[in-house]
Amino acid sequence: MEDTITIVEYDQSWAEAFESEKEALLTRLGTEAVAIEHVGSTAIPGQASKPVIDIFVGLTPLRSVAYYESRFDLVIYTHIQTGMQGRYLFAKRTEGKWTHNVHLMMYDDLFHTRNEILLRDYLRSHPELVTQYGEAKRVAAQNANSMEAYTMEKTAFIQMVVDAARSELGLPLQNVWED
Repeated sequence: MEDTITIVEYDQSWAEAFESEKEALLTRLGTEAVAIEHVGSTAIPGQASKPVIDIFVGLTPLRSVAYYESRFDLVIYTHIQTGMQGRYLFAKRTEGKWTHNVHLMMYDDLFHTRNEILLRDYLRSHPELVTQYGEAKRVAAQNANSMEAYTMEKTAFIQMVVDAARSELGLPLQNVWED
């Protein structure tokens, strides 16, 4: 992935890039892909973001990483070891540039209550928070010397939004970094 974290203004083409990748994923994964969701900041109209499309793919069943490596062109998709339980991350490069994160995970009854989906939906319905989140991301990008540091720098804001979303839906509060 990349060392420099660049935050750009929202680009309407991100929705089209998601739809195109969704079709490609359906071709590769077939009916095992029960749900494919555009998550992350590129899924939120008006949200400044890294220009990388984040995608959650809920699968039934979830197979070994080797199975998915055989389904993807490994010149384009790279499996990234993340340490996250129950999920595989593939980074996609288009013309040598990091363009997508494809997260493969088990589809279950809790799939649509994952923190990343709740964050997306809450920000979509509370546009007044979009500007605040964009500012938090810009500050995090300036202060961080790694992707992990960038992510941790945004944690307080993300936790606040996820707590509000979970409370609004009557769901128990949860640390945003728990899977």
